Formats: sequence, structure tokens, C-alpha cells
Amino acid sequence: MPTAVVDGIATRYEIVGAGPPLLMLSPGGFDATLDKWRTLGIYARTRPLDHLARQFTCIIFDRRECGASGGRVEAIAWAHYAAQAKGLLDHLGIARAHLMGGCMGCCTVVAFAAAYPDAAQSIILWWPVGGARYRIRGRQRFADHLAHVQAHGLESVVTRAQLEGKSFAADPRGGPWSSVIRQDAAFAAAYGKLDLVRYAATVTAMMNNLHDRDTAPGADAEDLMRLAIPSLIVPGRDESHTTSAARFLEECLAGAEYWDVPVDAQTESGSAERLARFLTARA
Repeated sequence: MPTAVVDGIATRYEIVGAGPPLLMLSPGGFDATLDKWRTLGIYARTRPLDHLARQFTCIIFDRRECGASGGRVEAIAWAHYAAQAKGLLDHLGIARAHLMGGCMGCCTVVAFAAAYPDAAQSIILWWPVGGARYRIRGRQRFADHLAHVQAHGLESVVTRAQLEGKSFAADPRGGPWSSVIRQDAAFAAAYGKLDLVRYAATVTAMMNNLHDRDTAPGADAEDLMRLAIPSLIVPGRDESHTTSAARFLEECLAGAEYWDVPVDAQTESGSAERLARFLTARA
């Protein structure tokens, strides 16, 4: 698969289909790899990529610090993820595209829309994350990682990431940079020698940046309310993808279309028709 270098960070991507550009921000939490559109939960069941690629140029990619994309130790915020997405479009010479996010990818979509409104032709938010339990569990993941670092050091993190190969979502002890440690020996060597105090401050800031509210993260309500971008929201209904998060986005995005269909009724055929109808009306 091709790789683009965005702000010094390698980004693995794939282009599927033909037609107007549709940038798809991967689901999967802290393991947001491009394959999740084909293999994860609701997306495997409804196959949106297969259907959308019949009418659109679908651009999928590994989010930074995930899969085969690179990373950098810094206090990552949603703006960093949005900048990666915008940088990939710039690399491909695309000035404006439809955007679709799944799960945690929805946070990046709204951050992108708030930062680069002229580059977003429309946005689809499928099962946006949010809610009190999502915030609590997310912050606990970072706390568990820092507790492991304090007890065993960063070299232990390197060893765990290289031997066990688990993502931050699967094993918090491996930390947010576990996938980069596995694939980049130079990064792993430098990571193991980082100053612990500064590292802890960076991770704490990242936690606060990403898990700062009980609504849908990604952009402040005031920023969302200023947008005039056609929006479609597909709600989830579990502890990480709460209906309250989806309703919050509906409240803040002027004129948003809310597909008020229970999760069990979000079928492959019904989803394909709803997505295509929304996008083709805004092509």
C-alpha cells in the first residue's frame, strides 16, 4: 500500500473505487487501521466501504500511532488527527472531499470540519463515541499505562509492545505508541530513553485533550454551531457509542440529518441506501 509523509509522520493509505472523493476516518478506537472498515463490528456487517466504492473514490488510512502509520511522542489532541487527515488530502491534491468517520473517527471528522470547513463538502458520523462511561474508561486506560511506566520504566513498555504486539486499546500497559514501537527500531530505542517526568506530563496532557467531556469529543459546541456543512448522524447504542453523544452532535450541527433507526435495524441494504442518498444529493 502507498505511504504519504504528513508533517514528518508516515501515513499508510489505500484508495478504493472511483468518483467524488470520500475521506473515511477509521473506526477502532486506539487501533484505527484502514482494515477496520471491512472487519470491525457494525462496519463488517453493513459493508459501507464496499457499497460506497461503487460511486466514490474512498480514501482509507491508518490513523497516526495505529497500524503501519508512524507517530511522534507529543501531547496529541484531536487537532493532530485532523491535521493528518488534511495533510493526506493535500498529498493527494484534493482540495475538498466528503468526510465519513466511524466510532472514534467521528471525533476527527468534527475536528477537521471545525478547523478546515472549506475542505469538508459533507460529513457522516457513524456511531460517534461519547458518554460518561466512555470518558471514564478512556482516562483509566491512560492511568493504567502511567502506573505501569512508574512501576517498570519505559524499557518495559518497549519489551511488552515488541513481544506481545497488542494495541493500546487491547493492553493499556503498552501505551499510545505501541504500534510505532513495534515497527520502528529507532523510535523504540529513543522512546526507551525518554525522561519519565516529561513523558508522564505528555501522556497526562494527551489524556486530558482526548477525554475532556461526557458529550461527543472532537470539537467544542460553539465551533460546531458555526458550521454550515451538510451532516448525517448514524447513532450507536452502547457504553462507548451512546445515543446521547449522537444527539449532542445533532443539536450542535445546524440542519443535521439524524437517521433515527435502532442499531438492529441498521441493515446492509438500508445503510447503503441511506449513505448513498445523503452523499449523492451533495455531490
